[in-house]
Amino acid sequence: MSKRRTDNDTESGTATPLDRFGFLKQEHAISPDRFSKARTTASSTDHDREERKVRKWRKMIGVGGSDWKHYVRRKPNVVKRRIRKGIPDCLRGLVWQLISGSRDLLLMNPGVYEQLVIYETSASELDIIRDISRTFPSHVFFQKRHGPGQRSLYNVLKAYSVYDRDVGYVQGMGFIAGLLLLYMSEEDAFWLLVALLKGAVHAPMEGLYHAGLPLVQQYLFQLESLVKELIPKLGEHFTQEMINPSMYASQWFITVFSYSFPFPLALRIWDVFLSEGVKIVFKVGLALLKYCQDELVKLPFEKLIHALKTFPEDAMNPDTLLPLAYPIKVSKRLEELKVDYEKTIAKPVQP
Repeated sequence: MSKRRTDNDTESGTATPLDRFGFLKQEHAISPDRFSKARTTASSTDHDREERKVRKWRKMIGVGGSDWKHYVRRKPNVVKRRIRKGIPDCLRGLVWQLISGSRDLLLMNPGVYEQLVIYETSASELDIIRDISRTFPSHVFFQKRHGPGQRSLYNVLKAYSVYDRDVGYVQGMGFIAGLLLLYMSEEDAFWLLVALLKGAVHAPMEGLYHAGLPLVQQYLFQLESLVKELIPKLGEHFTQEMINPSMYASQWFITVFSYSFPFPLALRIWDVFLSEGVKIVFKVGLALLKYCQDELVKLPFEKLIHALKTFPEDAMNPDTLLPLAYPIKVSKRLEELKVDYEKTIAKPVQP
């Protein structure tokens, strides 16, 4: 299991103030540390509580994940509840691999990643190189040009573009691969990317990156319907102002909130996303819109577009937003809306 990448070294070699996740503090619009007590003021009770949490998780996982599957079979509701409360950061990389099915893929495919990186060539190599510096540019691990972070990110994206030449490389993949690399090795990150896009546990998500982004279009159709049904006042305002989800929610799905959301919130969403699937993206999006609807319904088009990309800090607190998201029921309706969407795109175009 790789250590989370928070080394305090920059290209110039000068120590720079970092938050607890490795981002440069002065470049954060909303500091992750704002969402939790500062370490200097944390009480011994808080520390003890976190230590107990880690011990529970270690017991649940076993050495190197040896007890995980057995525990999940015996106590699935306990596992679900603990994941929703947040995976301990020191164990996050390993647990993500276990709940995504990527650890099994790695063990079944020894040497494959090395083959893809070293001996294969990709038509997407220049595109990947061009985009590398745009991925988490304020994180110390990815800041140095041609440094270890950028090299690792290039290797993972290149390997996937060879592994699945139909998908190849699409820009949004960089944020997903980058997030994974902060918690695990290159090879582990690669197989987790494979597990997600090929559907090792949940429905395949490769359609997010196929030509025309077909799965994104489906998700946006479903989200628009859910907003109208569950937040009707806001849905009506969106219709009046000619706002559709493609104007604000595409990146929610393409990067699973890793592009522009505060890092602590993105991590907590990813904990649940890897365990429960894409429905958490809908739940979080709906909870966020509902939380902010009283302000959003007052805004005209231009201000509304801005507000939908810059949500207030209190709305982005994971301890505020996620408890609002979890109770939202969407699974059955998502299946129904998927059928509706497939009927819509199957209709012949009228001459």
